[in-house]
Amino acid sequence: MPLMKAIEIVEAGGPDVLQVCDRPVPTPKYGEVLIKVAFAGVNRPDALQRAGLYNPPKGASDLPGLECSGVVHAVGEGVTTLSVGDQVCALLPGGGYAEYVTTPAAHCLPVPAGMSLEKAACLPETFFTVWSNLFMRAGLKAGERLLVHGGSSGIGTTAIQLARHFGCRVFVTAGSDEKCAACVALGAERAINYRTEVFENIMRAEGGADVILDMVGGSYIPRNFKALADDGRLVQIAFLQGPKAEVNFVHLMTRRLTMTGSTLRPQSDLQKAEIATQLRAKVWPLLAAGKLGPVMDSQFDLADASAAHTRMEGGDHIGKIVLKVAG
Repeated sequence: MPLMKAIEIVEAGGPDVLQVCDRPVPTPKYGEVLIKVAFAGVNRPDALQRAGLYNPPKGASDLPGLECSGVVHAVGEGVTTLSVGDQVCALLPGGGYAEYVTTPAAHCLPVPAGMSLEKAACLPETFFTVWSNLFMRAGLKAGERLLVHGGSSGIGTTAIQLARHFGCRVFVTAGSDEKCAACVALGAERAINYRTEVFENIMRAEGGADVILDMVGGSYIPRNFKALADDGRLVQIAFLQGPKAEVNFVHLMTRRLTMTGSTLRPQSDLQKAEIATQLRAKVWPLLAAGKLGPVMDSQFDLADASAAHTRMEGGDHIGKIVLKVAG
């Protein structure tokens, strides 16, 4: 059985538990493709999995990595939409930190015309997450005010561009003047430095946020309620500060607020395929036309995955971090 280089988690812990290993090249099942990975995106859920806080769904690879770009190397039975040699970027159930990975063909999207494989690896996780949560779940509409926490992250930079393109007023929080400036350059109307400013006061002065996309949680949850406009929607996608908070739900009733949220990885293959279908129709033409695109922070070799995680968890990055797997 042919072997490949991969990065495995030898035990729960810090970035140093990511180690190079040899693993068998996976075989695509019915409806799947085998991708020869060029680049793999680095995301917060990878760090949570490494720390022992986010187990892979049943049947998924134990290797980290939820997105990649590369070339279709083999196709499983039932696959008619892709062929060997096609350049794709793909949402993965796991296993992206490796030379080869399998994923459902329906979760693959073409590399946008004119875009490098390096940049294409930054697309799936963030665009699937932002599109499904802001537009499919929260129903974000033109003219509405959106507040995005973590505006300089991969999720944040994607949300700014998509929301602006579809006619929304975008506000963000970020942790430094440099990050705030980067968000404004991408199209944010106002970037709030959360270290020196109170975001809920600023948003109330603007009339309140119609939608908030939050990955912080913790103490931000009750503050988000204050920052929302009447009939506003809070969408929770992560808990960097923790999942628990004391909240006065009277605001929820009297101001007709909606609180929702989701995680992408545990959703069904069918749900992810539906997100991919919408992205292909409504977003991929914009990427091909250069009207929006990923913001890249840095690139590391696959063997330096631990350094990539250290960079991500240090919090100084702006945009996406990728691993170079193959030339």
